[in-house]
Amino acid sequence: MTAFRLPLSGNVSQLISPWAGWFGNSQLGLININLGQSSAPEVEQEILEDVGSYGRQLGRIGDALAVLITHFHPERPLDPKEEKAIRALRAMLDQIGDIKQRHDRVAIRPGTGRDHSE
Repeated sequence: MTAFRLPLSGNVSQLISPWAGWFGNSQLGLININLGQSSAPEVEQEILEDVGSYGRQLGRIGDALAVLITHFHPERPLDPKEEKAIRALRAMLDQIGDIKQRHDRVAIRPGTGRDHSE
């Protein structure tokens, strides 16, 4: 049986220090998300603002990979690890396609390279 929790009733811990604002480590908004360290945060921010979110970037990369997999004809047989990697990528792209279709979005599938949301 799944646990039922009301908002703000989960196991949440947050250290709140009145001195953090004066000595660095200050929180600028009600909710801040740290996506990790970047060697060039200003470049990353500009890409997010002008090109697209991480989801949009990954979606376009996934669509392009689906097309490439469709037309992929290796000169030599793939070894088992390579086959497994291609199968895993196809499965992931199919799952993403399923979610996109549920939300009436274009879903390019590996194997055909065509939109199956019609």
